Amino acid sequence: MPVEFLGIGGTNDGSETAPRTAGSFDKEYTLRLARAHEEHGWDRVLFAYGSGAPDPAQAAAYVATKLDRLQILLAHRPNVSYPTFAAKTFATLDQISDGRLTVHFITGGTDHEQQREGDYLTKDDRYSRTREYIGIVKKAWTSRTPFDHSGEHYRFADFVSDVFPVQQPRPGVSFGGSSPAAYRAGGAEADIFCLWGEPLADTAAQIESVRQAAREAGRTDVPRIQVAFRPILGATEELAWEKAHRIVGAIKERTAGGKALTRRHSLTKPENTGSQRLLEIAARGERHDRALWTPTAAATGGAGNSNALVGTPETVAAALLDYVDLGVDIISARGYDLLDDAIDFGRYVIPIVREEVAKRDRESRASVESIAVDG
Repeated sequence: MPVEFLGIGGTNDGSETAPRTAGSFDKEYTLRLARAHEEHGWDRVLFAYGSGAPDPAQAAAYVATKLDRLQILLAHRPNVSYPTFAAKTFATLDQISDGRLTVHFITGGTDHEQQREGDYLTKDDRYSRTREYIGIVKKAWTSRTPFDHSGEHYRFADFVSDVFPVQQPRPGVSFGGSSPAAYRAGGAEADIFCLWGEPLADTAAQIESVRQAAREAGRTDVPRIQVAFRPILGATEELAWEKAHRIVGAIKERTAGGKALTRRHSLTKPENTGSQRLLEIAARGERHDRALWTPTAAATGGAGNSNALVGTPETVAAALLDYVDLGVDIISARGYDLLDDAIDFGRYVIPIVREEVAKRDRESRASVESIAVDG
């Protein structure tokens, strides 16, 4: 099965290594970055969510009207709108994009960040709410007759939408997390379960936890798996590692004196399980498996997708194929120079991975056909 590639739909040129050079929503840069992804082999880009950030749905709609092929992954926090309203927003965006939308539901791992927009539920209650929310959105996308709902977090009567997605029966649902509560919620409801890049053994254990949660929820299928990395490429191994150390140096310079890179994340005491896992892995050692490197995560306090894959395009592609062998379907990647790194990764890494996956698929089909003939 072909592997897919997810990039970042950034709305400005800032990253962990350098502050942005224009406003938070730089319209020209947003389109330029998205177009670079479309033109260099990426499948979709993520429009992320932050309490003070530009509205990702509107940024995504802007890009969707300008580009014809690039798919959209829209991040959404259930605390910011009622699920019936959100379902209409998503259906409208799927119409605008001609059926290119997937929605990534964020439960929220940091109490302080959630409280900035009035969300004071505990983390476990947030997961319960997200699961209920996704169920309502799915029904609103697919029900042509009015329905009532009375649940733990939401109650309404006689709702039916007048706008439906292009995709039938509905757009895909994406979900992420690294705690047992996340596995349960995502295992039950998600079409795609998203993980941050960890060593192969740790990733394999997480994938099994997600699949087990799906089985316990009574599903006959399992979510597709997405894993995220920060690629650091060089023409030679030596140049790649020199670049990696420069990047960490730039991050440390920006975080000198304990300054967090964003208001969303603590540099030293992250609340969310995923960041805690990244810091624990970094404490085990800097290098893991073929090319995984943890100092980028350690320098940011395990903030989000922050473990790197370092090496030549061939080395990084081989490392990604190791994850494909574990059952990973979607590779999420974002460099530290958003635009140039998206172009380089698309030019030099994506073709290697796609060609090798296609080769394996051909060999697998040939083997099956040979067994059938011999049998």
